Order: sequence, then structure tokens, then C-alpha cells
Amino acid sequence: MSGEEVPTPPEGFVSSSRGPFTTHNGPTFHRRTEDSQEHAFFVLPRHCNSVGIVHGGMLATFMDGVLAGGVARATGAVPITVHLSLDFLSMARAGEWVHGEAKVTRQTKDLVFVEGRIWSAGRDVMRGSAVFKPMKRKAE
Repeated sequence: MSGEEVPTPPEGFVSSSRGPFTTHNGPTFHRRTEDSQEHAFFVLPRHCNSVGIVHGGMLATFMDGVLAGGVARATGAVPITVHLSLDFLSMARAGEWVHGEAKVTRQTKDLVFVEGRIWSAGRDVMRGSAVFKPMKRKAE
């Protein structure tokens, strides 16, 4: 396998498409269950920094998408990030699958609060929380 090939995703995961920025940084995948949605990406060398671990910006981008996905699932709206807070707990490396999940903790009329975590190879890599503004999709 070349350094840029992504292996078959874990069982139950399908390809995600969430716009050009995420597609460019992916590929990303998701798996829906009755209670949740889990996200994943396979770490390619291009996702890593000069010391061989996943770049913090990639993890932040992935977490923002994981949290937004939780909000979208809960509201059916397009989530716009208002605030994002991240804690880097460990690292992930090329050749590993990185997974993430989110849970909405509170909703008001105008805002949605959500928490999530990212893990890889049995260790938590990041935790995060965010506030999103749910927006209606533009009529076409």
C-alpha cells in the first residue's frame, strides 16, 4: 500500500461528504447507530507534522466536524461554529484509524452545546466542547 492509500474502513463505516474543505482534508467516514454517530479517518502521512504525529490542525478540524455532526443529527440544521474548546490529550500517528463521537448536552432557542472525544489505538487523543448556531438550509 502506498503512503496515501486508505484501507477499507472499519465495519459499518461509510464515506462522509461534508463539503470541499473536509473532502480535501479527508477522506472521512461515519457509522450511524440508533443512539449515536461515530466518525473516523485513517491517518495518512499528509495529516502529520514534521515529527510524525497527526497535526493539531487536522485534529481540530476533525473534532469540529465530529461536534458539528452531533448537532446536525440532533437538530436537522446546518451547524455554524460559535465557540470551540479543545484539549489535546495524546497523539495519533500515520497508519492509525482516528475515531470521534459527540453528544449534545443542551439546546436553547438559538444555540446548541455539544461535547465530544477523539481516540486512536485505545487512547483518548482529544476532548472538546463547542457551541453552534443551527442555521436553516438555504432554499435553492
